[in-house]
Amino acid sequence: MTDFRSGFFAIIGRPNVGKSTLLNKLVGQKIAIMSDKPQTTRNKIQGVYTDPDCQIIFMDTPGIHKPKHKLGEYMVQVARNSLSEVDGVLYVYDATQEFGGGEEFILQLLSEVNTPVFLVINKIDLIPKEELLPLIQAMSRRFTFKEIIPVSAVTGENLDRLPAILKQYLPEGPQYYPEGMITDQPEQFVMAEIIREKVLHLTREEIPHAVAVQIQDLIRRSEDTVYVGAVIYLERDSQKGIVIGKGGKMLKEIGQRSRVEIEKLLGSKIFLDLRVKVKPDWRRREGELRALGYDPRKD
Repeated sequence: MTDFRSGFFAIIGRPNVGKSTLLNKLVGQKIAIMSDKPQTTRNKIQGVYTDPDCQIIFMDTPGIHKPKHKLGEYMVQVARNSLSEVDGVLYVYDATQEFGGGEEFILQLLSEVNTPVFLVINKIDLIPKEELLPLIQAMSRRFTFKEIIPVSAVTGENLDRLPAILKQYLPEGPQYYPEGMITDQPEQFVMAEIIREKVLHLTREEIPHAVAVQIQDLIRRSEDTVYVGAVIYLERDSQKGIVIGKGGKMLKEIGQRSRVEIEKLLGSKIFLDLRVKVKPDWRRREGELRALGYDPRKD
């Protein structure tokens, strides 16, 4: 019988390179929200992959970018903190993008830690096959990666190789989480993220970055019905009007889409009570950030 192996891997990269999609595919279920808006992930989200002889805990981190406010500083700090507390780092690189200053910054960051770094070249389904080898060669000249694994998180191409490769580098260790558990995030966190994802999908302009969601009530009303009270926070009254929509139409659509996914999560019928409130400039105020669950001291 082989010894059980386990370890922690941080998933880092620039905003919008597909980190959350990758995490969801690796654990086999959606635990991190996905959007085509940059900087969707704000917290460190752990996903658990388990097979008979190993367990890998993946930590999806906020995209590394130049922060413009307190929330941005928090997000970058969460990503940086993750690098020092893991057995390995998955640096996710978008195959469709030109290498630029953002990637230089990340590689500089990675050069300062002793953690093994694995390059995951994502979105290979979107480039001609003949461009892949030159890209791998170019990236290997820029940094000494333990392994380079080209994948498509969307189509699943080559994705099965990733856990198999990482397994070789895992130390012997315990099974931290029970079989079948795919995240350590509380249900309230996942529910709030589902609602925020629907706001991101249905709105444009300044709304996606100005929205935060908090679950304030979770009450079982009967054997098969749960009451979920949630507040959508925005920064300005004009944003509140957009999210509510004419005659409440936008808020109703957000609620309907959220309810479908939350019912799958809880395995119960839910009554979703959505309210919209304004917290002026909450992203720039440290006290408000902490109140909404964005506290760098916890990460």
